[in-house]
Amino acid sequence: MTNQITKRPTVDISRRAVALIAGFSLLVMALLAPFARFGVLQALVVPADAAATVENIIASEGLFRVAIAALLIVTFLDILVAWALYVLLRPVNAALALLVGWLRLAAPAVFAVALANLLDVAQLVGDADGAALQPAQVQAQVMASIASFDNGWDISLAIFGLHLLGLGYLLFRSADFPRFLGVLVAIAGGGYLADSFTRILIPDFAFTFSVFTFVGEALLIVWLFYRAIKGFPSESDSPGARVTEQRLTQPTTLIP
Repeated sequence: MTNQITKRPTVDISRRAVALIAGFSLLVMALLAPFARFGVLQALVVPADAAATVENIIASEGLFRVAIAALLIVTFLDILVAWALYVLLRPVNAALALLVGWLRLAAPAVFAVALANLLDVAQLVGDADGAALQPAQVQAQVMASIASFDNGWDISLAIFGLHLLGLGYLLFRSADFPRFLGVLVAIAGGGYLADSFTRILIPDFAFTFSVFTFVGEALLIVWLFYRAIKGFPSESDSPGARVTEQRLTQPTTLIP
């Protein structure tokens, strides 16, 4: 019986590629979310005027639906980012990286449920069912759905804030990222938590902390692209393909 060793290349994604995926996804999210939330929804919704809000949405129904689609894409990208950050930070603390990843998944899950309220609004103002209702009924349902969306947004941001706190700690402990970045990301998480809890506990509180604490999120995108280009100090410069050995046993023919 003879043993024969064959070499089979297996391609494994590099950390530089993962960093590029995370950085690009976060960049797209940073463009789509403000466009949808502040560029479209905030412009169409008039908090104290239900009639004006309904008229604005009817007049810009296509743009309203584009905003919903953009926010749905953000939820998809969040899932991809959760995976990428877990891969990058798993060597620091695998258990904590897993928890941070699950928090990142929980936030878009809650947000997706909230987003369904906006789809209800679009269907209400654009379908025949909505036309059969009295204007006052349509306005009341639209404003109630928008309020539910806002509440879901706040809850998802609270979960996202917890994610950023854990992420900031992992970045702080990682040799591949500067410590100040971890501190700034944790501060960003604290800003989201402060915003969510002040809206719950102090409804009239108008100050928004995250407007001033988001710097760490922006720098994280920059640093991920930097690592994608320059590589990771802890990663060897070996080729992307690794060779594994597989032992194959082949029967031999006995010749007398």
